Amino acid sequence: NMSHDWGYAPSNGPAKWARSFPIANGVRQSPINIVPAEASYNAALKPLRLQYDPSTCLDILNNGHSIQVTFADDTDSSTLRDGPVTGTYRLKQFHFHWGSADHKGSEHTVAGTKFPAELHLVHWNTKYASFSEAASKPDGLAVVGVFLKIGAKNANLQKLLDSFDAIKTKGKQTSLANFDPATLLPACLDYWTYDGSLTTPPLLESVTWIVLRDPISVSPEQMAKFRSLLFSAEGEAKCCMVDNYRPPQPLKSRRVHANFQK
Repeated sequence: NMSHDWGYAPSNGPAKWARSFPIANGVRQSPINIVPAEASYNAALKPLRLQYDPSTCLDILNNGHSIQVTFADDTDSSTLRDGPVTGTYRLKQFHFHWGSADHKGSEHTVAGTKFPAELHLVHWNTKYASFSEAASKPDGLAVVGVFLKIGAKNANLQKLLDSFDAIKTKGKQTSLANFDPATLLPACLDYWTYDGSLTTPPLLESVTWIVLRDPISVSPEQMAKFRSLLFSAEGEAKCCMVDNYRPPQPLKSRRVHANFQK
């Protein structure tokens, strides 16, 4: 099935996605290179309000592209409000993008600089009936991006990494009870924001991006744990899950706004 035959290898990676998903060359594609000097301070932007309920955490999955932690989204228990958006957006899942031992793997870059990894917390606008309906609407999704930089061991992240052994291969899933995604946020929620898209197929142009300025720390050993996961399913030739990122896309006519002054 061509439409689902995408990945990060030369044969099916980001450079080839446009064959099956022509919107790859659209007007609001993500990620982008954020140039802080060119971002406009917008005093009207509100502080971000993130309210997460750990009891809504369901499970963690190796989907063959990343690891994804899924949340029950049938109530307003775990939400994003304010910031650049109006209304209530519910947390659906979070996942990561990362590099190999010799490459940094964030999707967004800041002044051309990549980080070792990037966390994406995906929320959908409750004015729509479901995540899948919201995913195709221009204001349907709001994704919070958090950079990971090498530093001290991150105890909150470690809780997550401890479940990786159970989901080493594609298709593996295990329950993850009471994980609080708020523990993966930096203390300061200052952000850049712009109109963009999903960074994986179907690349829908439905995302209000909220990229936090401050990174969280991850130790070299913890990064190695991400790279021990596999793109491949059990019984297939082993293929390490690394470099699962899309490179920055043209900004075209968009502006990046900041809720903080430089």
